[in-house]
Amino acid sequence: MDSYQMRRLFSRALIYTSLILLSVVFLVPVYMTAITALKSREQTDLANAWELPDLPLEIANFERALDVFGPSLGNSFTLVIAATVLSSLLGSMNGYVLSKWRIPGERLLFPLMLFGMFLPYQAILIPLFDFMSSIEIGGRTLYGGIPGLVFIHVVYGIPITTLIFRNFYVEIPDEMLEAAAIDGAGFWRLYLLVVFPLSLPGFVVVIIWQFTQIWNDFLFAIFMTTEGNQPITVPLAELSGGEAVDYGLTMAGAILAALPPLLVYILMGRYFIRGLLAGSVKG
Repeated sequence: MDSYQMRRLFSRALIYTSLILLSVVFLVPVYMTAITALKSREQTDLANAWELPDLPLEIANFERALDVFGPSLGNSFTLVIAATVLSSLLGSMNGYVLSKWRIPGERLLFPLMLFGMFLPYQAILIPLFDFMSSIEIGGRTLYGGIPGLVFIHVVYGIPITTLIFRNFYVEIPDEMLEAAAIDGAGFWRLYLLVVFPLSLPGFVVVIIWQFTQIWNDFLFAIFMTTEGNQPITVPLAELSGGEAVDYGLTMAGAILAALPPLLVYILMGRYFIRGLLAGSVKG
């Protein structure tokens, strides 16, 4: 074995060793969460925190977590499904217009829209609270409920969804749209019959991004909702505070809260990078 092969073998061994060590470090919190969720309250002390749970496993923690967090999980699913669908569709239509149609002021409109991506949440909390409290629909203000939270996440999601779809639609050949237009297709028919069916990779990226961001949101959830309308992140954070924490219940709730975005990545993750790179390379 010559020196080049030795260096290559050593380099590969070093890379794999580093990756294994980083994987272990990354999985330590997962391990701690999983074993703590399966322990009884008597077992969850610092002395035996690293030890595996005794048999039988404490499945009751998950039953109690469903009872405690069930309504909040329902709120989270309502919020994330509505906000993800609406922001994805609006971003798709915006991307279609900004990439395939020439409208007055488009060179200014698109940068201004993207500027919304860089506005920190904390900077707009007070004016957002005043705005949501002043808007009434059906005799009720937007503040405090899931509909208002859906509105916030749709508005905040439009810049990034528009950017992703615009970059994707730029690569759709103009000749394809021109041929459909010659056949009599107008604005909406071009979108529904030509552009939308080609948008699956873009929708995969946007759905994964928006689902994860909205599901894990805490700041808007705690400031813009009232008790009974809060997503899972709020009661989970409240339960983890205090001096006498039920760690088994808290960790079981954390696992329940982590499962939906994890399942989304498992089911759609193989298309994520493919969709993210779509439109980035010509030819």
